[in-house]
Amino acid sequence: MFKIIKTENLARRGIFETVHGTIQTPFFMNVGTSAAIKGGISSLDLKELKCQVELCNTYHLHIRPSDDVIYKMGGLHKFMNWDRPILTDSGGFQVFSLAKLRKIKEEGVYFNSHVDGKKIFMGPEESMRIQSNLASTIAMAFDECVENPSPREYVKPSCDRTTRWLYRCKAELDRLNTLDKTINKNQMLFGINQGGTFDDLRIEHAKTISELDLSGYAIGGLAVGEPTEVMYHILDIVEEHLPRNKPRYLMGVGTPSNIIEGVARGIDMFDCVMPSRNARHGTVFTWQGIRHLNNQKYIADTSPIDEECDCPVCRSFTRGYIRHLFKAGEQLAGRLAVMHNLYFYNTLMEKIRLSLDENRFEQFRKEYSEKLSTLI
Repeated sequence: MFKIIKTENLARRGIFETVHGTIQTPFFMNVGTSAAIKGGISSLDLKELKCQVELCNTYHLHIRPSDDVIYKMGGLHKFMNWDRPILTDSGGFQVFSLAKLRKIKEEGVYFNSHVDGKKIFMGPEESMRIQSNLASTIAMAFDECVENPSPREYVKPSCDRTTRWLYRCKAELDRLNTLDKTINKNQMLFGINQGGTFDDLRIEHAKTISELDLSGYAIGGLAVGEPTEVMYHILDIVEEHLPRNKPRYLMGVGTPSNIIEGVARGIDMFDCVMPSRNARHGTVFTWQGIRHLNNQKYIADTSPIDEECDCPVCRSFTRGYIRHLFKAGEQLAGRLAVMHNLYFYNTLMEKIRLSLDENRFEQFRKEYSEKLSTLI
């Protein structure tokens, strides 16, 4: 399913075969939380924006419209008219970040819906059943994402429970994939490395979950409050303890610089709401650095968002026009900015892959890692 075709130091260039198509790695997943990218972007738009994989949210889709409804409509791919791979997260992060009242037990988590207060229970088996109904390409294991920093006396038992939950996730998804009624009988399971900011817990957990021979492995619980240097350190120590022949996914990360540095540390997969969320507030990424389109200096600017970009937006609209749309409260402003940012992120991954193909990734990293985080 996953083949590494080139390496440069720890950076990896690969091909990931799935039942819904081949993915070129490293890659960025565009985040469609409720089966849509915020900002008015359709699945048809995503193809023009060079998206390979869309990420959808198990928790939100379970709440609305419900996984049963999506199952009846033929699964997520038919529901949203998307014929490329989809990854669904387990719902764990949303349970721990959105639910104000929750009770964690060995069987799972009891909590109230953030929408209507309805009482909900979710555990490993429930998460797998929901994701099976959604029929995504990749299902994420149900885990507990703890805040950073958290005390060791909490992180250690939480990490151990996440391991036990992973075994239950695997057993349940293996069972579901054998049922006649299952839409995607080739659904893959990724485990998630946890352990907070404790080196030994991270390493121990990486070794333990690697024994299950899953389809891929994620590094979770980062970009949740710790300094960037700490995140990079965790990647440095965990990398050598994850299987080299399986894709590695850094969850919820991040900035263009984070992505370049993650690739340098052996990461193959990324996702983040940043490109779409920032765009809806007028912040766009360019090959020169970061622009705030609401700034007064762009009021009569006839240049595109990025003169080096060939996205549909930069080919057709000016900074001055898009700034006007934001100031006038027009929805088109957010749509155009989101389109540009997603295209930029997907192009960034293309350029990273090409630099690996041509044995010049370190040169690319040196030129762009810091530059792309600079405000201009």
